[in-house]
Parts: sequence; structure tokens; C-alpha cells
Amino acid sequence: MKLYFLFFLFPILLSAEYLSNKDCYECHKDIYNEYRSSYHAKNFFNDELHRKVANQVSTTKYECATCHMAAADNLEDLESGFSNPDTNNVTHTDGVSCFHCHSIAYVKESHVKNKIILAKTPAGYKPRLYASLENPEDSNKHNAGKSPIYEKYACSGCHSHKRNAQNVLIFQAMKKGQSSKECIECHMPKINGGVEDMNKRGRTHHHSHYFAGIHDEEFRKKGLDIKIDTEDKTLKIELTNKMAHPLIIQPARMKFIHVKVLRDGKVVWQNYTTDPMQDKQAVFVTEFSGKDGKLVNIPAFAYGILFENNIDAKETKILTYNNIDLQKGDTVEVELWLYLSKPSCSEVLDLEDKSITKPILMKKVTFVL
Repeated sequence: MKLYFLFFLFPILLSAEYLSNKDCYECHKDIYNEYRSSYHAKNFFNDELHRKVANQVSTTKYECATCHMAAADNLEDLESGFSNPDTNNVTHTDGVSCFHCHSIAYVKESHVKNKIILAKTPAGYKPRLYASLENPEDSNKHNAGKSPIYEKYACSGCHSHKRNAQNVLIFQAMKKGQSSKECIECHMPKINGGVEDMNKRGRTHHHSHYFAGIHDEEFRKKGLDIKIDTEDKTLKIELTNKMAHPLIIQPARMKFIHVKVLRDGKVVWQNYTTDPMQDKQAVFVTEFSGKDGKLVNIPAFAYGILFENNIDAKETKILTYNNIDLQKGDTVEVELWLYLSKPSCSEVLDLEDKSITKPILMKKVTFVL
């Protein structure tokens, strides 16, 4: 009986045949085109910053595969070094693929990083893909189901947190138990159009799969409110993070505030002159330290935190500057700037795409006294 039971159970544990992104295109062209413009479509092969960071960590293992090549059919081999990223393997080149995200059955919270549990389908049967739709449509390629677990945990498998081998927290976007619904509401707003080309049930809207974020010029203006207040010789800049995650979440990034007072079109005061770090309260970044306590450029090698400044979700911080010669008619300018690759990271990566290494103006607010 035992042998018979094991023989019967084995095929049930096999994963269904992988459906590539192009397979999805056949019925979901609009959603596919949104996805192709998103950073979920980026991967080891077409994202230079990620690839060069990964190669700095290891040239023999691809330890980032868990999230950045999550659909890989040989994930454990990539992480352990038995295999390398392969441009001829569609489960590698699909990036954070449609099939992977819509196969998430559950996410197990863990100390180092959360673990994604994918749905299993008996061999020879169509896979079941999850979404948040009421009465989702099946197709000749897959079955479909609404799962409250999927909607709650879909993002937390990769976007929650990550600790390195030295137990240093190097990434934190979601708090323990935080629902993915908050991510979806902001980064996947409902837009016009059905979810499939035929639109058999006449749906009028779907969740955008463009995943608007830091790389979108208009979207990145929305996350931080900036208010300016003056009293006598004191200047106060109130910064309110409207997002459901900290202002800085990616360890390679840096944001900073440049404050200037202009009189007759000329700068008469500013919070720094050449280096934003001259005003550390206005620089939002995490700089890591190595075993010797000195700056380490790649977070995987960090043993601690050298400098950290951030604004938590929904938090307000006030930057205060005293003893400034403020006069009526002066203009106060406050600019929020972004480095997609902070200087301490860029100096060891030799990035060909110089736009990644140059500061980007995210938002500008002015106030006339």
C-alpha cells in the first residue's frame, strides 16, 4: 500500500508546463505591452545596474535569482553555482514573469527573506493562475481563480525585505504582515480596458501592469510632499512621505534635498555647495560598513551600517536651518534629487549607461517671502 500511495502522489507534485510571457500575449495584448514597458520585464541580461551588482557579489553564482529570475526552471542551481544565466532559456529571459507572479499560492514570512510558495498542478493538466478578479475567465492555456491569499501576499515574496549572509538588513520595503493590497492600489491602479482581448464578460477596467515607480517621471513626483516655512532667520522644510514604504528602499539609491535662497536671481544661501553630504540631515541613503568598519560599496558584503537616514512610511520630517539672512522678496527653492546608482556604488561598477549615475530632479517647490 505504501509503495502504491507514493507512486500515485508523485505526479501530483509535478509543476505544470511553463507559460512564457509571449504565450500570455496571445490573449492579453494590452496587459503584455504594459508589462514589457515595466521594470518587472528587466532581468540579468537587459538591466546593467543589476547585472553588474550581481557580478560584484559573485561571478560563479547568481544569488539574486530568487527575485530577479524567479521563474527559472533551475533556480537552485543558479543560486548554488551549478548553472549560469542562459539567454537561450526563456524562464531566464522572461524576468519577473507573468506566469511566476500569477502562480503565487502563498508567501511564507522568514527572517532572511520571505519564501514564495507556487501553486502545483498535476502533470498533464492546465495550470491554475491566480488574480483578484471576480469570476476570472479560464482559457485553453490555463484555469483561473480568485485568491484572497494571492492578493494579500503577491508582492511580499520579493518586495518585503532581504538580509545578507552577515544578517545585515540591506532591503526593506514592507513591514511584517503588510498587505500587498497597498502596493497594488498605488503601483497598479485600475485603468480602462478589459483583461483579455475577447473580453467575454465585458469588463471595463483592469489593473495596470506598467508598475509605475521610480523610473516614471510623473509618478516619482507624487511620493513626497514638500512644505516651506520661514520665521525670522529660521527656515523649515517639512517633508511628508505619502508612500506605504520608506522613502529609500533600494540600497543602491540615494535621494537628497537641495535648498537655496535667491535674491534678485542670485543664490545668497544654500544648504550645501558641492557635496550633498555636507548637509547629512537632507540626504536619504544607507551606506554600509565592512568588517573593518569602513565603507563597503556592495551591500552583500556589509557587516553593519555606516550611515543611514530615511523617512518611514507616512512619516514627516522637518529640516531646520537657523541664522539665515532672509529678506522680503527672497525666493526659497527646494529640490528633491535622485541617484538611481549612488556615487559610492557607481564608483565600483563602471556603468556604461551614465544616466544611471547622474542625479535626476524629481520635484521642485518654490516659496516667495
